[in-house]
Amino acid sequence: MDRELAQFTLSDDDGTTFLVEVDKPQSTGRGPGVERVSTPDTNRMVYQASQTLEEALDKVQPVVSKVVSRMKSGLTTPANEVEVTFGLKLGAETGIVFGSVGGEVTFEVKLKWEKESE
Repeated sequence: MDRELAQFTLSDDDGTTFLVEVDKPQSTGRGPGVERVSTPDTNRMVYQASQTLEEALDKVQPVVSKVVSRMKSGLTTPANEVEVTFGLKLGAETGIVFGSVGGEVTFEVKLKWEKESE
């Protein structure tokens, strides 16, 4: 798949921008979607992301919170530590999506129980 650069803004309040290599967006400025803009520092044409990074993360946060809380509370003997690993992929049109390998999204879950002291 073709790769392009997309410009993301951290948040509406902050205004700081950064560039990310993304899959080429399906829409190219005709109608709703993303548009090409020139970056002020390089005058290079890039795609402008349709969401700020903060807006994209706001959509992921409830999923992460639910996975972690279910892993903590859904066990007969709660683990002392819960670690959940997953991949996130930035896209100019989609914001953040859970990254997949081979068409599947995986969550790696590590649970840790400490031995009780006697």
